[in-house]
Amino acid sequence: MSDSPAPVVVEGVTKRFGATTALDGVSFALRPSELFGLVGPDGGGKTTLFRLLTTLMLPDAGRATVLGRDVVRDLWAIRAQVGYMPGRFSLYGDLSVEENLRFFASVFGTSLDQGYETIAPIYRQIEPFRHRRAAALSGGMKQKLALSCALVHRPKLLFLDEPTTGVDAVSRREFWDLLATLQASGLAILVSTPYMDEAARCDRVALIQQGRVLAIDAPSRIGARFPRPMFAVRAAARARLLAALRSFPSVASAYPFGEDVHFSDRRPDIAAEALVAELQAHLAVLGIADARIAPKPPGIEDAFIELMGQPASEAA
Repeated sequence: MSDSPAPVVVEGVTKRFGATTALDGVSFALRPSELFGLVGPDGGGKTTLFRLLTTLMLPDAGRATVLGRDVVRDLWAIRAQVGYMPGRFSLYGDLSVEENLRFFASVFGTSLDQGYETIAPIYRQIEPFRHRRAAALSGGMKQKLALSCALVHRPKLLFLDEPTTGVDAVSRREFWDLLATLQASGLAILVSTPYMDEAARCDRVALIQQGRVLAIDAPSRIGARFPRPMFAVRAAARARLLAALRSFPSVASAYPFGEDVHFSDRRPDIAAEALVAELQAHLAVLGIADARIAPKPPGIEDAFIELMGQPASEAA
């Protein structure tokens, strides 16, 4: 156990924009050297929370500290010690890769030479293009440049707001490999993502929907919260299959998941073999004779969908 203070502590934070409540009593704490994920759809409150924690916005209620400092009173001290990569590419497109890095280093009173060791694992991949304008970079290269700029002043904490949105699958995987390297060096990271495969790479995640935290736990334990056995069902006519499964008398949930439909039954004690036989018979009556049904361990996305349908008092 580390004796270091929690890098981020959020206690009952609320933020409203007119009649819209963007954050509704959010609470959680980040552990030292932890890779912590905020997971949820667009409009869930992730970006608002990041702007509060990086001192760009004030909460309406509650309290938050970053590296032991209050986000309202100690904004300048916080800004000097954190790195922030917003969701949209926000560097200077007319400046070269190297010019952007030198500029952001100078803003924090340091230099590219002083910060080079920190950013080297990332920067070496784009250094051959250091004279290229930032606007002319590919999506993956822009991503690496933005991360380098967020790290060049050697921050103690890194905020990444949906950093891989809009980039290809290979670049996404490379980026998360880089995050693992940074975390191994002792850096605490708070990252938001709408992608469940990325959430699975975090130490812990907070599922957030409509400004409320639905659950906080390790990704593997989030999936274990699903209260019923899950089955993956596949047939050639998926739209007909989905409608047929939703008409099953004891259906608890049925929703598309890739090429499958994930199905759960509301009866807690029915044996898997008996349920599969009932489903096969039900689908056959409706003209679906090619259905394949197999047990499927619930994942984080299944648990999230389940929690989204619960009242706030139950979801927490």
